[in-house]
Amino acid sequence: MSYPEPRYLGENGRVSAAFRPADTEPELSSPSGNRTHYLATHASTGGEFGLYRVDMGPRSPGPSTHFHRSISESFFILSGEVRLYDGDRWVTGRQGDFLYVPVGGLHAFRNESDDPASMLMLFSPGAPREEYFERVAELAAKGGEQFAEFLVKHDSFFVDENGGPERRPWGRSGG
Repeated sequence: MSYPEPRYLGENGRVSAAFRPADTEPELSSPSGNRTHYLATHASTGGEFGLYRVDMGPRSPGPSTHFHRSISESFFILSGEVRLYDGDRWVTGRQGDFLYVPVGGLHAFRNESDDPASMLMLFSPGAPREEYFERVAELAAKGGEQFAEFLVKHDSFFVDENGGPERRPWGRSGG
């Protein structure tokens, strides 16, 4: 196994790092207490990856079972408990637990506890997920063809327990 082909061909390196202080306000907050921090976006990494910190309020629903056709998704639990679906079963992720979901892998997540939880979500390669995070609740409430097109645009394909298309992909209970 070898390293990828070089993409930087300079001799002395360059000043290009980006620092984000821990006290930076989240880019997205919801009435349910959820907050999303855009740590490294598609734009800031040149499409290499996207890294987000998601702070979930108590009893916070998440997306139902879905998969992505072009990106992998990883979850690293920072605090609290997050219920994670690995395509086969639901597990309780706690501080330090990690779940990797390859391209096409079924997955879901939610906070079923009475306490807040926090996790890192990593998408690879990087995709412009910010619009998805910012508009999914609004468009899910509207439903219809506009929502269906939005999901396809953002590489999100929801399935029901029988493997068919899901009709209510966000905030569904069960598992």
